[in-house]
Amino acid sequence: MLENLPFELRIGWRYTRAGRSTRRNGFISFISGVSMLGIALGVAALIIVLSVMNGFQKEVRDRMLSVVSHIEIYALGGAALADPAQTLLQARAHPQVIGAAPFIAAQALLARGEDMKGVLVRGIDPALEPEVSDLATPGQQAVLKQLQPGGFGVVLGAELARSMGVHLGDVVMLVAPSGQVTPAGIVPRLKQMTVVGTFDSGHFEYDSTLALVHWQDAAKIFRLEGPTGVRLKLRDLHQAREVAQDLSRRLSGELLVRDWTQQNRSWFAAVQVEKRMMFIILTLIVAVAAFNLVSTLVMTVTDKRADIAILRTLGASPASIMGIFMVQGAMVGVIGTGAGLLLGLGVAFNIDVIVPALEHLLGATFLPQDIYLISRMPSDPQQADILPVALISLLMAFVATLYPSWRASQINPAEALRYE
Repeated sequence: MLENLPFELRIGWRYTRAGRSTRRNGFISFISGVSMLGIALGVAALIIVLSVMNGFQKEVRDRMLSVVSHIEIYALGGAALADPAQTLLQARAHPQVIGAAPFIAAQALLARGEDMKGVLVRGIDPALEPEVSDLATPGQQAVLKQLQPGGFGVVLGAELARSMGVHLGDVVMLVAPSGQVTPAGIVPRLKQMTVVGTFDSGHFEYDSTLALVHWQDAAKIFRLEGPTGVRLKLRDLHQAREVAQDLSRRLSGELLVRDWTQQNRSWFAAVQVEKRMMFIILTLIVAVAAFNLVSTLVMTVTDKRADIAILRTLGASPASIMGIFMVQGAMVGVIGTGAGLLLGLGVAFNIDVIVPALEHLLGATFLPQDIYLISRMPSDPQQADILPVALISLLMAFVATLYPSWRASQINPAEALRYE
């Protein structure tokens, strides 16, 4: 079968796996192996790092979306919706929407004794909240059901409750900014609330600032006639932007539609910038390894001058000579890239086993639970990252072969054989 291949391929492959018959050949083979190993390690490092960054992004995003819905529909100016039932009905009619629930969003102060903190108050419907929120897990639903209209109960984020030192059954004071006008001036509205439970979303920002109440209680406290918006959950969260644009055209009334990428735009933008910078930095490692091929091929060309001269005298064209050494360099790039892909994907898909094993072996914890939001090393290999890494590695290896191959094609046969 090999006999049917072009002679450039056969000779290039033979040079790639050249034996160690002489000290010089052995050294060239060693340099070629180092280049191959460098490409493999660079590709593997790129895949592992990008997969871990994707994993952290997915983990934080999922925890964020357990509190923040995929799409939120607001009435302009923070006022109550003109017709909440109609808005809910129109939103549910969209094929991508699988859940909808009304809510009230407002800012207030929460006080207990002399301790006072700013909080985001969210009025919810406990019966519909499981449709749009991962907070309403089976265990958490019992807590949310404690929010009865007229009971003025409140469910606090675990970190908020911890920082204020409140427990189940304690009474806190909610201070609403929309106060009463009196002869002495504007007096804030105060309302005693009973802590009926806590929630832990795993996201510090929301666990330390969010307070859940029944939407009817929130309407009374903030003097609203009804919900100020509707929260939606979609079949595919990645379609949120398109669905939001579609809903903005379908819904009747003057409404503001925002998807989850708009609500956390700065965070996601920062993650993407960091990911791009890591990609560029680690690509330089692959570039260094790939351009080691230049020195390898230059040494090979110098060592094979007599072979090149004989091939030229037998009728090989300069293009064929150039092809031989391009095949040799390309083989190193392909083998190194393939090995790097296997190593990188092997680690990325088994990082949940590898990291605990390393922690046990070294007696250390890489992500202490009391310091970091995420205490395990997540990984999410994505084709959109892996394919560019492989293509860039192969391209760099190909570019590195151009100069040495061209130099080989320019060797004068008579000059090369003069001293042989």
